Amino acid sequence: MINFDFSSIKKIDTYSNIKREDILAKVSEEMIFEHYGVPIKKGLFCSKLRNDNHPTVALYRSRNGSLLYKDFGSDFCGDCFVFVSALFNVSYQEALKIIANDFNIISNSKLQVHPAEIKYTGTKFSESKETEIQVEIRDFKDYELRWWARYGITEKTLKKFNVFSCKNIWLNSNVFHYEKDNQLVFGYYGGIRSNIERWRIYFPRQKTYKFIGNWKSIMLQGAHQLPKQGGDCLVITKSLKDVMVLYELGIPAIAPCSEHIFMTDNQYQKLCNKFTNVICCYDNDLPGIQGLNKIHKSHPELKVCFIPRKYNAKDISDFYKLYGKDKTLELINKAKEFYFG
Repeated sequence: MINFDFSSIKKIDTYSNIKREDILAKVSEEMIFEHYGVPIKKGLFCSKLRNDNHPTVALYRSRNGSLLYKDFGSDFCGDCFVFVSALFNVSYQEALKIIANDFNIISNSKLQVHPAEIKYTGTKFSESKETEIQVEIRDFKDYELRWWARYGITEKTLKKFNVFSCKNIWLNSNVFHYEKDNQLVFGYYGGIRSNIERWRIYFPRQKTYKFIGNWKSIMLQGAHQLPKQGGDCLVITKSLKDVMVLYELGIPAIAPCSEHIFMTDNQYQKLCNKFTNVICCYDNDLPGIQGLNKIHKSHPELKVCFIPRKYNAKDISDFYKLYGKDKTLELINKAKEFYFG
């Protein structure tokens, strides 16, 4: 065990414009992760960002050498600074200040000091291999198609969006799931990137986690199925299931990998150039509303909405299941009239 003493670190005089390079010149990524409770080890461990009783998080090195925290159960992926931003639900710049203050690089009496949750071990993480997910697919069962039909989603649409029924699943060559009777396990296939198959595996009946995946955080679900010529309206929603529901109703939609991650400025600008009206519709629960508020601060020109809670439906998928196609179209048309005139 190594005892790290930060009392001798020379403080930065001004901290309003603290940069990640200023911090990494004095402390390592590994030390930052350990300070906030992330173990530096290979293999899976439980998430620090959500209730997680099933190990679904791993560390790995990106191509540019950054140490990344990847949560296969929520699709969150980021370096130590993005992790701290999510941990304390603050902006990236505020996360830099928190880290710098906790490591005595700056002194800000207005900030709470967070003691180290794990003693610094001096461990250097050298794993460079990205996580591999292997899937044995099968034909859709009738009960699975009936489950999707509750949301108005047909087998034809599932195939268009590269959704498969999964039989068995391996995570880094270890068995993660064996086929069970009457299971609901679906794989969203995202193609091959860096010679690795990209999957998001959806477990609708799981209570502790709904997804595992190795998609890149900037991948947009449904982007390849958008009309190439663009159109009048595009909906940014929070799940591929919602994207497929809207597709069945004639509305183009895409979904970032999670509510914690939006899209790059370049992706956003390309979509705005192709579609006249862009609206963001997330869940009406607390994470969804927080996500919408965060997005709207960065893009105040973007129209945002959610389904009124009086309908007892948190998203468009739930609304369709409860009220059917006609009522869903009626709700959408009212929203269009309200937002676009």
